[in-house]
Amino acid sequence: MKILYIVRHAKSSWDFPELADIDRPVIEKGINSTKKIAKELNQKNIVVDHIISSHAKRARETAKIIAAGINYPIEKIEINKHIYEHSDDDILEVISGVDNDMISLMIFGHNPTFTQLANRFLDEQIELLPTSGLVSFSFETNSWGELLKAKHKTNFMLFPKQLND
Repeated sequence: MKILYIVRHAKSSWDFPELADIDRPVIEKGINSTKKIAKELNQKNIVVDHIISSHAKRARETAKIIAAGINYPIEKIEINKHIYEHSDDDILEVISGVDNDMISLMIFGHNPTFTQLANRFLDEQIELLPTSGLVSFSFETNSWGELLKAKHKTNFMLFPKQLND
């Protein structure tokens, strides 16, 4: 059994046109939305064996907020440059490289790729994985490289607008 959590980064700032896209920070609204998601994950007693984040600032910041909320050691977050501006096939390649001893994986990245990735496994397609949005799947396999072939189910979706303040 493998459990995958696909998480889009928190809402980020466009207020600094001089910043490269990769350096855009998370804004206060994004921080608050992500903290709500983290709180909900904590209430669901979610435990994650491994976290991988895009190297973009907004994804790293989002991963740190969630990690802190579920008591995952922040220093163990893996930063991967093959997530930012890559295809869903590239993301699946990153996932397939995860040690098969890891049962659960949480991965942080960007749209449109993360919506496309989630839609590969959802029975009912979503138009958009919102900022700070998360989708969780379970796969009947012992190999991260076999996700596309494995029988799977959607565990839950968490979107900030669903959660009360």
